[in-house]
Amino acid sequence: MRYDEYRRYDAVGLAELVARGDVHPADLLRLALERCAKVDPAINAVSLLMEKNGEELARRSDLGGPLAGVPFLLKDLGQDYAGYPTSAGTGPLRSIRAARHSTVVQRWLDAGLVIFGKTTTPEFGSKAITETRTFGATRNPWDTTRTPGGSSGGSAAAVAAGVVPMAGASDGGGSIRIPAACTGLFGLKPGRGLVPSGPDVGDPLFGAATPGVLSRSVRDTAAMFDILTQPDPGAPYTVSRPDRPFRDAVTEPPRRLRIGFTSDSPQGTAVDPEAVRAVEDAAALLESLGHTVEPATLGIDGRRLALDFMTVWTASAAAELDRTCRLTRSSPTDFDIDTQVLAAVGRALSAPELVLAHARWNDYTRALAEFHGTYDLLLTPTLAVPPLRIGQNRTPALADTVLPPFLQLGAGKVLSRTDFYRNLVTANLSAVPFTQLANITGRPAMSVPTHWTAAGLPLGTQFVGPSGSEYLLLQLAAEIETARPWFDRCPPESGIQQPIAAGVGQSV
Repeated sequence: MRYDEYRRYDAVGLAELVARGDVHPADLLRLALERCAKVDPAINAVSLLMEKNGEELARRSDLGGPLAGVPFLLKDLGQDYAGYPTSAGTGPLRSIRAARHSTVVQRWLDAGLVIFGKTTTPEFGSKAITETRTFGATRNPWDTTRTPGGSSGGSAAAVAAGVVPMAGASDGGGSIRIPAACTGLFGLKPGRGLVPSGPDVGDPLFGAATPGVLSRSVRDTAAMFDILTQPDPGAPYTVSRPDRPFRDAVTEPPRRLRIGFTSDSPQGTAVDPEAVRAVEDAAALLESLGHTVEPATLGIDGRRLALDFMTVWTASAAAELDRTCRLTRSSPTDFDIDTQVLAAVGRALSAPELVLAHARWNDYTRALAEFHGTYDLLLTPTLAVPPLRIGQNRTPALADTVLPPFLQLGAGKVLSRTDFYRNLVTANLSAVPFTQLANITGRPAMSVPTHWTAAGLPLGTQFVGPSGSEYLLLQLAAEIETARPWFDRCPPESGIQQPIAAGVGQSV
């Protein structure tokens, strides 16, 4: 098989070729590795190359499962592979090897996927861009001066650049949908508890975070949901599953839907005209498909929601930084300055502040449920702006020198009231104000690549459904995919074969 043939198939299609004996898994892995070597110097998407592991899996005579033989990459955050480190985007964790597989990793292995590496992520997944002190900047294959988003930015870049047809991802505040929107991919965040996060984590970020994938085709994500959503007896709770396989959704058109849309930022911040056009264009497309689409409002205080989200996020950042420092005997100053700031603010929170902020998540959940009493789905931009330029949200270098001593003195409470911290939060959320609602409420949501800007950049649109609507979302996504195909729309080759900066991933 040649690379141009490899690129024409999604993961399900490649697995069918392997099952028929038309191609060997080792040949597919060779193509993925060659492609990685060719484009990764320009996009910096792979943080850990596990080439020997991939070769061993590809040679196994007992390789079986619905996706047997398909090359696959893990996200380097929360997706542990026994014997290899999970860096979480930070240097101190690169020396700590996982003792056992994460539940999702084991399920991917059982499905026959050939895992040969891990992809970059911002430190602890805490940004909507993928730029770190340890790994540098990951770049968007559509324009290497732009970000692929975060926190699953490396996975998005690798899939968009054609290294693999699908890759591991996760979403705690938009981290599947944001990269999908930046890179022209499909990304569906599962609802709370549908995909288990175990065995070492039960309900990450109070249930706001969940594993998943990024893909080029809807049917790949549907097939992956069949693999990932089996109940886990050790999970904190069990949620209902459809009475039929998710893969059936791509061949079964949805009923006619009533969809409410808005392009207004819930935080009151600016929304780029391209993002507004993306939603208006999607609304027109949906109407042409027979759905009822109309402007709607949510009745949610978006500014309050952002603060309550960040309260829980900063507390989680503080806990994660402290845990990592104990585990690796590192100092807080060994981490990115943004991580230090978030952790300092979270450490300064009182327990009542955290509990009250989390308690208000119920208010937003009730409000969204009321909206879904009238509308089947909510349609918004996924991003408020086209993909940001590399370095656009970078914290000033001076802060790296000035802030750490103050943070070590416990200045988190004071810092949380400064313009510096407010600007840091605004910079991280104003470009992506639409995605946190689905995490807080635990509802499924997807980004569909329906729009490209005048400059040729992808800019996806988001659909948020009620609890248990993953099947419906897949149905609608497949309908849109048929009406406006995106699978063969690829980044220009000239832009992703020229090295931008030396890669800093490691090989094990």
